Amino acid sequence: MLVLSGLLVYLLISDSAAATAPRTPSERRAAASAKDKYRRQACPDYKDYAVRRHPPFTAGQYHVPYQRPAPECRLFRSDAVEKKIQEITSRMVDVDLARMFENCFPNTLDTTVRWHLESEDPQQVQSFIVTGDINAQWLRDSTNQLTQYHSLAKDDPALKTLLLGAINTQVDFVLNSPYCNAFQPPAASDLEPTSNGQNDVVHPVYEPDVVFECKYEIDSLASFLSLGNQYYSSTKDSSFITPKFLRAVQTVLDVIEEQSVGTFGPGGEPNDMTYTFQRQTNAGTETLNLAGIGNPLASNTSLVRSAFRPSDDACILQFFIPGNAFMSVELGRTAELLTATGKSPALAATLKAKSEAIRAAILKYGVTIHPVFGKVFAYEVDGYGSHIVMDDANLPSLLSLPLMGFVGKSDETYQNTRKMVLSRFGNPYFLVGPEFAGIGGPHIGIGDAWPLSLLVQAMTSDDDGEIVTAVEAVLKANAREGLIHESVNVARVTDYTRPWFAWANSVFAQTILDIAERKPTLIFGEGAKLRAG
Repeated sequence: MLVLSGLLVYLLISDSAAATAPRTPSERRAAASAKDKYRRQACPDYKDYAVRRHPPFTAGQYHVPYQRPAPECRLFRSDAVEKKIQEITSRMVDVDLARMFENCFPNTLDTTVRWHLESEDPQQVQSFIVTGDINAQWLRDSTNQLTQYHSLAKDDPALKTLLLGAINTQVDFVLNSPYCNAFQPPAASDLEPTSNGQNDVVHPVYEPDVVFECKYEIDSLASFLSLGNQYYSSTKDSSFITPKFLRAVQTVLDVIEEQSVGTFGPGGEPNDMTYTFQRQTNAGTETLNLAGIGNPLASNTSLVRSAFRPSDDACILQFFIPGNAFMSVELGRTAELLTATGKSPALAATLKAKSEAIRAAILKYGVTIHPVFGKVFAYEVDGYGSHIVMDDANLPSLLSLPLMGFVGKSDETYQNTRKMVLSRFGNPYFLVGPEFAGIGGPHIGIGDAWPLSLLVQAMTSDDDGEIVTAVEAVLKANAREGLIHESVNVARVTDYTRPWFAWANSVFAQTILDIAERKPTLIFGEGAKLRAG
């Protein structure tokens, strides 16, 4: 009864807000705060909701549950997204796969838009997108979570505004703490910040009310650039390219310059490293050695240091090759963006030059000869000649190099690398068990592979059989809960981590959309190979 009365109050608040149409920023904030307050009282916490199976169940092999919240409890609605769900699922032969898409495609909008401030001024729009079961926004995660919506934004003003707000919010985060990876709700949202439970010693210092965690990861800054590049590519709307946005881009360049410095100076003296990180922990992957600077790196390579990987685990050798590749690509795309819009030609030229320098450095220092697989990309290097040969499921990865646009799928070095990282004889984190197999990583451990890796495998393959096998494996391991998990135990798929992980749900949706475009006969029509049984 209390839930029902709360829901009625929430609906009344919604109707009242729509009727009065608040115009000033303070009125909009107050209306949004009231709606959010009553929605939280009336609606179940999705962290709890996601672990339970909800009807109606499909009539397919796996009886997949319906995991979308009630319409009144969804945090954001897009007509274009609802239309796309109907368009895709109505044509899919496998009802279980269709239900997974129906659950996953809108999951970011349904459950992770914790705050969205609308405004007639594009510069004032804000969007705070949490990663799922952790009430904080990662730059990398939020960019990936929103990727599948950009192509729909041009014809959906509400969705377009949400994406614009996401760019603006990331701009604020980058300008405030460019070395940090995860952030608290903006002060204007009236949402309470949460502690990560750690007592980290970090330089540069940060404000805990703004920052959730401050692990410096090169791919976080590349993700910020990627969000704006994706948005402009789909909408051709350049309203976000403000002086403030350009300052944030310059800030990214400043960090790149600071993190291109080697450990030692010209005379062998230790350089004063700008970023250091120390955490009191019994896990080696959660902190940096040598008083927080990490293992030594060579100077004058043009590669850029990354203290942590996209899994939030510490790098062993801090020239992280997938992250450098991602940064190279996005610097180049941002240069093209600024050139196309006539904004800051000097900055565009600097971005282009830096993109080319990093790419050349990857090809010089980031390629090695494997005794079995031949010429391959290394995962991490130090510029002295040492290489870490492996891959991790988290993006960016070596497996995902074509998806980010660094190389084509047919590139010989990439193909050798792909064979290596998808083999337990070439990649120590390619994990195989009786119920599941795929790439994992040290973040969870050597018994758990990540469905993300199989989805990337499908999107980087042109082989029908490989695509079908990868997607079917993900479906089988995740169908019971109706959403994509962070990781799955390779011996027991019922043992998994994170029932609500919006990034993985988005990548699943992106995979289905990719198949619909590249290989439609695999999921549509009587001859579809992806079908129950």
